[in-house]
Amino acid sequence: MTDPQVWLITGASRGLGRAFAEAALEAGHRVVGTARNVEPLEELARKYPDRLLPLPMDVADRRCVFDGVERAAAAFGRLDVVVNNAGGMLYGMVEEATEEQIRAHLDVNFFGAVWVSQATLPHLRAQGGGRLLQVTSMGSGGGMATVGFYGAGKAALDSVGEALAMEVERFGVKVTNVQMGGYNTGLFTTGTTATEPLPQYQALRTEMKEMWGDTAGPEPETAAPVILRLAALPDPPRRLIVGGQSFDHVLEMDRAREELYRSWGHLSRLAPG
Repeated sequence: MTDPQVWLITGASRGLGRAFAEAALEAGHRVVGTARNVEPLEELARKYPDRLLPLPMDVADRRCVFDGVERAAAAFGRLDVVVNNAGGMLYGMVEEATEEQIRAHLDVNFFGAVWVSQATLPHLRAQGGGRLLQVTSMGSGGGMATVGFYGAGKAALDSVGEALAMEVERFGVKVTNVQMGGYNTGLFTTGTTATEPLPQYQALRTEMKEMWGDTAGPEPETAAPVILRLAALPDPPRRLIVGGQSFDHVLEMDRAREELYRSWGHLSRLAPG
């Protein structure tokens, strides 16, 4: 086992966040688990009374995030691993989504992770290092009908994560975009906001549902060992796909994207830039 660390995990009440929190605790680490509602963490807190701090936090509220991070750092004296996991799903076509839905979605999935990063980095920098894991998606490299805004938020976080990795590596802080595959997290049920369907998209909506299928995916705890190993690496990658099937699928998409670029290279090269 690595030396005990202090983990801060957002969205820790369910899904991947809960699985990461349980794995870290079982490995002997201390965990600050944040969520809007921390009641689901009470049983886990009773099991690990001295090593789990359930902390109410709305990541969409920047002041709440900064105040919460200060409480987290004070509780255990430091922060070693920060996991930006909190998020939800906005399901529907781009045209269908309201301004309120789009802004609320990105407030959590993108801006929430930015606020957590900004709030924790002074602590990581001051102590000479740490890990910042940005939970994105294996699908963030391209848009997909019905989940366009989810992909947009994850793609934006991927980009910011890579910029952040360059900015803070000189301080000993390592940033990794953790591109998750599909897991049985309840994202498409309890974690979903749906748009009001337009009849013009019904045929495509049906096609997409058939493509997604009914398979919920592996259980979240099957991904947790990867996260523990990643957090312990002295020189972690800036991007990591989590999931064997997802890894193969991303490689296939990258090959198709490269073929597309090459097939239109003659048009691209008409411009000198």
